[in-house]
Amino acid sequence: MIPVPQTAPAPTPWNKGQLIGQKPPLKLREIWAIRIRLQLKKDARELAMFNLAIDSKLRSCDLVKLKVRNVHHGNGIARGAMILQQKTQQPVQFEITEQTRDALKSWIGHKQLCQEDYLFPSRITPSTHISTRQYARIVHKWIEMIGLETVLYGTHSLRRTKATLIYRRTKNLRAVQILLGHTKLESTVRYLGIEVDDALEMAEQTEV
Repeated sequence: MIPVPQTAPAPTPWNKGQLIGQKPPLKLREIWAIRIRLQLKKDARELAMFNLAIDSKLRSCDLVKLKVRNVHHGNGIARGAMILQQKTQQPVQFEITEQTRDALKSWIGHKQLCQEDYLFPSRITPSTHISTRQYARIVHKWIEMIGLETVLYGTHSLRRTKATLIYRRTKNLRAVQILLGHTKLESTVRYLGIEVDDALEMAEQTEV
């Protein structure tokens, strides 16, 4: 008999058991649920990180690399900042709201950070910033803290949150494109998933 060649077992996909696709943004009540819990815990670092993640709409790779000088000018926290995005090499500007300024001021003062220090230094190696993997773990902890399914959410949920709220309030795609630092409007449309959202919204408002 001719021997039948043995075939190697197919490798297990890296994403087996994981949901793939756009991570949903947080709702307003979910933002406040996380924020209040961090305030009650008196966790200055994570409150500053969460508020800034929502305000800045930055990718995790850009957020973790922020330095104190990016948000602190002169004797206080700036009302806005501009950085060069790692992925696109395009500048993006964002507003820093009052509650985020307060949280950043508290964190910088508590940690006694200097202008050239990373805003969120690693607890293992203080001369470096936290990694994107560490940041992702923190985000999942926030999601779990308010009873949401962690597999459904990720760091991009925070990036999408304020942009989605702004779009739903203004319907101004061009403004959201600028805020996210997208070079193409089509990227913003896909990123927000607004075609589906708008269709569902119109369907809900239509009586049949």
